[in-house]
Amino acid sequence: MATQDLGFEEFMAARWSPLFRTAYLLTGDRHQAEELLQNALARTCAHWGSIRDKGAADAYVRRTMTHLAQRQWRRRGREVVVEQTPDRPVDHLGDRAEHLVLWEAVRRLPARMRATLVLRYFEDLSIEQTARELGCSEGAVKSQTHHALRRLRAALPDHELVEELR
Repeated sequence: MATQDLGFEEFMAARWSPLFRTAYLLTGDRHQAEELLQNALARTCAHWGSIRDKGAADAYVRRTMTHLAQRQWRRRGREVVVEQTPDRPVDHLGDRAEHLVLWEAVRRLPARMRATLVLRYFEDLSIEQTARELGCSEGAVKSQTHHALRRLRAALPDHELVEELR
């Protein structure tokens, strides 16, 4: 089936898992991630007919999730997520203990820093794309990334994965 012929139901079924992982990394909480993704998908469904490039629908949903998450951050202020790490880690992290230690440190970062790291390193977006997603300048993305990595290095000075995030 061609990407342009993709219906919303097929898109949602095919892309739920990767989009949920992104939502989880943005929120740090399974229930908030489900709510965030459902809200973003509801908005996407409402505009599905006007999305010309169905191949870019992932970016549309990601951007919607980022905007919705930013609204939540503004309402909550600087909240530290306290929910325990799930028994089954997100599949790309594997089940190695060092990944869990890193994830806990990332979850303690302020939401904006965490979102910057998620978009830059998990979603593999460029600085320019990340700035567009977050609605900020490229300088802000660079600054948030720098400060987030500095905090991770301070919290986990001997952690191999932190050093790989350069």
